[in-house]
Amino acid sequence: MIKKTFTPILFILLVNFVSAQRFEGGILAGYNATQVEGDTYKGYSKPGLVAGFYVQTDVAPAVFLAFEIKYSQKGARNKMKPEQPEKYIMRLGYIDVPVYMAFRTNDRGSIIGGLSTGFLVHSTEFDEYGEFQKENQNTFNTIDLQPFLGFQFDFMDNLKADLRFALSVLPIRGQPGADATNYYWLNNQFNNVISLALYYRLDR
Repeated sequence: MIKKTFTPILFILLVNFVSAQRFEGGILAGYNATQVEGDTYKGYSKPGLVAGFYVQTDVAPAVFLAFEIKYSQKGARNKMKPEQPEKYIMRLGYIDVPVYMAFRTNDRGSIIGGLSTGFLVHSTEFDEYGEFQKENQNTFNTIDLQPFLGFQFDFMDNLKADLRFALSVLPIRGQPGADATNYYWLNNQFNNVISLALYYRLDR
C-alpha cells in the first residue's frame, strides 16, 4: 500500500522538478576547418558546414550544461603543392551529438568542455581520376568520438559565438596499408576539427 502511494507521489514531484527547470535553446550554424591525423596531408585544408540545434540549462550561477544535435562536415584535402601535385579530397558527413559543461568566466564569456558522439551518414573520396569506387575505398567506421574544448562569447542576449577544438579518440578507420604492429595513433586515422559557429536563442 505504501509503495503504491509513494510511486505516484514521486512521479509527480519529478515532473514538477523538471518543469521548474529553466531551459533555453535555439539554432546554430557555422564552419569547420578540418584535417585527418594519420594521412599524408597536413593543415586544416578541408572546409565544411555545421548546422543544428542546442538546448542548455543552468546548474549553478556560473555553470550550465548543454546538449546539441547537428550535421557536421569533416574530412581532408590535399592543398596541391609542387612536392605534392596529386589531387585528394575526403568528404565525411556526420550527425554529431555533443554534451558539454560550461563555466562562465564573466558576464559574456564561458569556457566549455565535453564529448561529442558522431554518426557517419556519408563518405566519399576523390583523386584526379574522380570518385573512388566503394570496393577500392578503405571502409570508414560509423562512430566518431571526439572530446573537445572551447570558448563561447555572448554578443547580445540572443546571439553568441562558439569556437572549439576537437580530436577523435576512436579511429575513423584504419590507416590504409598500415602495419598492425604499429602504435594505436600511428595505425589509424582520426578527425581533427576546429569549429566556429553562431548560436541564436529562440526561446525569448
